[in-house]
Amino acid sequence: QVQLVESGGGLVQAGGSLRLACAASGRTFSLYTVGWFRQAPGKEREFVGAISRIPGITYYTDSVKGRFTISRDNAKTTVYLQMNSLKAEDTAVYYCAARFQDSRNPNDYASWGQGTQVTVSS
Repeated sequence: QVQLVESGGGLVQAGGSLRLACAASGRTFSLYTVGWFRQAPGKEREFVGAISRIPGITYYTDSVKGRFTISRDNAKTTVYLQMNSLKAEDTAVYYCAARFQDSRNPNDYASWGQGTQVTVSS
């Protein structure tokens, strides 16, 4: 399994931006779809977006479309989540996860990072 480590979380004011990074180990990184998920206190883990192992394919949950962008650098084995126009409701622990096939379901992912906290103050 691939090992994942998130970074880049922090405290930001509403309307601000953050970029999260998900660094992966392993030489087969380009074969993985990487998903971003988030979990707020008292809520279930939810899908944010994903970047497919198929070049050029990304998909997002409706609440972040137009504000969040996922990209990947296979040479650096890193996936990025650029978050703009942040809202208080984006506050959560953000996780990246990897699997060989595309999925929005967190239960389909076996490899997870430890998470990074994003707090948006209103």
